[in-house]
Amino acid sequence: MSTEFATRCIHIPEERALKDRYGAMTYPIYQTATFAHPGVGKSTGYDYSRSGNPTRDQAERIVASLEGAADALGFSSGMAAISLLMELFRPGDHLVIDSDLYGGSTRLFSRVGEKNGLSFTKVNCSQNEVEAAIRPETKAVFLETPSNPTMRITDLTAVSEVAKRCGLLLIVDNTFLSPYFQNPLELGADVVVHSGTKYLGGHNDTLAGFLAVKDPELAAQLRFLQKTTGATLAPFDSFLIARGIKTLPLRMRQAQENALAIAAWLKGRPEVTKVYYPGLPEHPGHEIIKKQARGFGAMISFETETKEFALRVLEKIRLISYAESLGGVETLLTYPLTQTHADVPEEERLANGITDRLLRMSVGVEDVRDLIADLEQAFGAAGQETNA
Repeated sequence: MSTEFATRCIHIPEERALKDRYGAMTYPIYQTATFAHPGVGKSTGYDYSRSGNPTRDQAERIVASLEGAADALGFSSGMAAISLLMELFRPGDHLVIDSDLYGGSTRLFSRVGEKNGLSFTKVNCSQNEVEAAIRPETKAVFLETPSNPTMRITDLTAVSEVAKRCGLLLIVDNTFLSPYFQNPLELGADVVVHSGTKYLGGHNDTLAGFLAVKDPELAAQLRFLQKTTGATLAPFDSFLIARGIKTLPLRMRQAQENALAIAAWLKGRPEVTKVYYPGLPEHPGHEIIKKQARGFGAMISFETETKEFALRVLEKIRLISYAESLGGVETLLTYPLTQTHADVPEEERLANGITDRLLRMSVGVEDVRDLIADLEQAFGAAGQETNA
């Protein structure tokens, strides 16, 4: 069996023996809540779908294979996965977190984590800042790279050295790059988080979350917590994720090719004052991402000259959709101020560059000529109204 990434998106070594006796090319959906036992003290290996389901197990095996993990766990959403991770910690524990995170993660930490007795220090996750923030009660470092939405790049090898020296878990949200472009476990991370809703599913048609775990003992601990708390990935959603992953390499390559072209186009527009895309040579994290990843991804943020212009662009796009989320085949434009980061305090938003002029684009797989044409007409219409 080939070990190449694209092949593992479609075939895993155990797959043929696990498919049903009829030779189905697609792994079956075991849409059942409970499983019958063949006899007293005997089991098929499954009892109740909260604790285990064959279709979910299949999706988890695929994600574990792609991330090089000992195990992967599927959840009902990315936030459910992160919430479960927080159950590893006790009141009084401290975490160092990136100051530029998805707003939902920030909200979870500040509104729920702190209520449960955890404390958090936000830093720009450089090696020096992480080390300076560590306390005796620190248990973990949590970060995204690229970060959401300003695409900061963290040197994972450098931060992992600090985490290991201090006995901390390193948790990396890898949603933006997917395992196709980046494998944080190979760079020293202990746990990788995915919002499977995004690139893994790839079609904006289901919610999912995953934790890919390096250490089998930690994975077993998380499985116990998952069974106990219950926010597991349903069978049909597991099927959709496994189906989506089959085209992950194709989608990621095309979306990145489009993103490179759109980032270059945005750089040449007088209405755009800043472009955040790690594939641009002038991006401060460009050399780091080249060292630790196989690509730059398809997420772009950019700042326009005025708030009014940004809002009018959102109203004038036609092919591109004004919508929250990312990672699907369709191109989406998001306004972080009122969508993904609405619950982040204003002082923190501004410190991270999340202004009322910032737009975030998830570049899809449409023909890039059509995407640029839509941006051109939206920019032109927005400019006319702004100047009227």
